Amino acid sequence: MSDYSKEFGIQRLSPNGNCTAQDHIACEEPLEIRVEGKSIAVVMRTPGNDRELAAGFLLSEGVISSPGEIFEISECPGNAGNPQEAGNLVDVMLMKANNFDAQSLTRHVFSSSSCGICGKATIESVFGNFPEIKKKPEISPEKIATYPDKLLAAQETFEKTGGLHASAIFDSDGEILVLREDVGRHNALDKVIGWSLLEDRLPLSEHTLLLSGRVSFELMQKALAAGIPTVAGISAPSSLAVEFARESGQVLIGFLRGETMNIYAGPPEHSTGTTP
Repeated sequence: MSDYSKEFGIQRLSPNGNCTAQDHIACEEPLEIRVEGKSIAVVMRTPGNDRELAAGFLLSEGVISSPGEIFEISECPGNAGNPQEAGNLVDVMLMKANNFDAQSLTRHVFSSSSCGICGKATIESVFGNFPEIKKKPEISPEKIATYPDKLLAAQETFEKTGGLHASAIFDSDGEILVLREDVGRHNALDKVIGWSLLEDRLPLSEHTLLLSGRVSFELMQKALAAGIPTVAGISAPSSLAVEFARESGQVLIGFLRGETMNIYAGPPEHSTGTTP
């Protein structure tokens, strides 16, 4: 994994004395996502894995459902007269361009936790694109309890900056299949889902998603788009995330810390292990 951080000179103040030092800061830059040359979103993200980010974004928006629907993903050089734009534009070309309807995109609805949309209506609109989980997963609390330490050990940029979110997909053996870091929680998840899509591994019906921060409704929606049955977060879930998980058939775990965890939705009756 590449190091996407920048070094800045700072003044460090402490009870033991003041000094000058160098500090690593997580990179943040805008990325414009286009489909067939049409701009559909600008996201603030940590550079790197931009093709995955675009692919995961389009999957969770219901624009595509398989890698075969993508003709090409181009990372454009941007405006030659403005070096700041270089590499901050991705254009996705579809196999059937005429089927693309920009008006169907929903990110402007789901991007804010205070959008004013009724929770029930919001959940129902997502189920119009993505089916609920039918095959209930077996989970082992003892195995899942080991995931946060594995995640932290693999977060190269976070170790330097302390300023990145992470999403990781764990396989049925409890090993990390893919991990991505980003300044945005949604971007980190789009990147791991996009990787899975481009590697033709969807649906991730035997896998567990671990999130380094708070679990929101939109993250649960993205997980459902990828067919992920079990979502665990190191922090708390939102109320709508819990409601969504219970409607979708997903297992939702929060406050995964040490040997303790809160199970907000699920687990299914035949899960293995003893819940702490």
